[in-house]
Amino acid sequence: MNYRHSYHAGNFADVLKHAVLAQIITYLKRKDAAFRVIDTHAGIGVYNLSSVEAQKTGEWRDGIGRLTDADMSAELKAFLAPWMTAVEALNPDGGVLSYPGSPKLSRLVMRKQDRLTAIELHPEDVQQLRGVFEGDYQTRVIELDGWLSLGAHLPPKEKRGLVLIDPPFEAEGEYDRMIDGLARATRRFPGGTYMLWHPIKADSPLAAFDKKLMALGRPNTLTVRLMARANTTAPGLNGTGLVILNPPFTLEAELKQVLPELAGLLAQGPGAGAEVRMLVGEH
Repeated sequence: MNYRHSYHAGNFADVLKHAVLAQIITYLKRKDAAFRVIDTHAGIGVYNLSSVEAQKTGEWRDGIGRLTDADMSAELKAFLAPWMTAVEALNPDGGVLSYPGSPKLSRLVMRKQDRLTAIELHPEDVQQLRGVFEGDYQTRVIELDGWLSLGAHLPPKEKRGLVLIDPPFEAEGEYDRMIDGLARATRRFPGGTYMLWHPIKADSPLAAFDKKLMALGRPNTLTVRLMARANTTAPGLNGTGLVILNPPFTLEAELKQVLPELAGLLAQGPGAGAEVRMLVGEH
C-alpha cells in the first residue's frame, strides 16, 4: 500500500473522515466564541483527482465518486452537506477535480474568527501546503513532527477547538503513538475535541487498541468504524476507523442513524457495514 495520500484522496476512508470532520466544525460554530483546529498530519491541502497518482489507483471513484449523484435519504444528505458544500466550493465548474484534504476542508467550513494550525513534517508537502494558504492570516503552517505538536501547541489560546490526528501509518507503532499522544494531549487540553483516524486492515490490532483506549479512561471516547468489505486476510484497506473524544453530544446518534446507509453506498464486497460504540462514557 502506498501511503502518499495523493493515491488515496477522496476514497471511502476520506468520505467518512471528512464528513465527520466537517460536522464537528459545524457544531463548534454554534457558539460565537472563536475556536482553533489543529491538524497534526496535514498533508498538501488540496489533491488533484486527475493526477497520475489519483488516476493510478482510482480509489476516489469508490469514495466521493459514488456520492455526487447518489440517491440517498434526507438524513444522510443533511449529514454530508457541510463536507459536500466545501467540496463544491472548490469545484465551481461542477464535478470533483480538486479534492480538499483535511486542512483545506477545515478552512472552508470555519468562520472568520476561527483559526487553523496545519502541521506537516515532509518538506515538499509543507511547501505545497504553504502555497495553498499563502496570504491567509487565519492559517498557520508549521513544519514539525505532528506527534510533537500534541505537547507544544496545546492548549490553544482560544481554549476551544478540535485536534485532528491523522498519521499515514507508514511506521511501526502508530497505534501506541496514538494512545501516548492522547494521554499527553488530554492532560494539557482536557476540554478539547479530538478526532483520530486509523486504517482497518486484516492485521490491524483493533481489539488491543480498544483495550488501551478503555484503559486510558478518558470520558466520552467514541469509536466509529466503516467497513467497505469484510476484514479478511486480503491485503489493502478493508475499512476505516475514527476515535473521537468529547464528540458533539448529537454526533453518536446521528452516526448510528446514517452510517449503515453510507456503508451500503460505499460497499466494495460482502461484509460491508458500520459500527458506532461509546467505549468510555461520562465519568
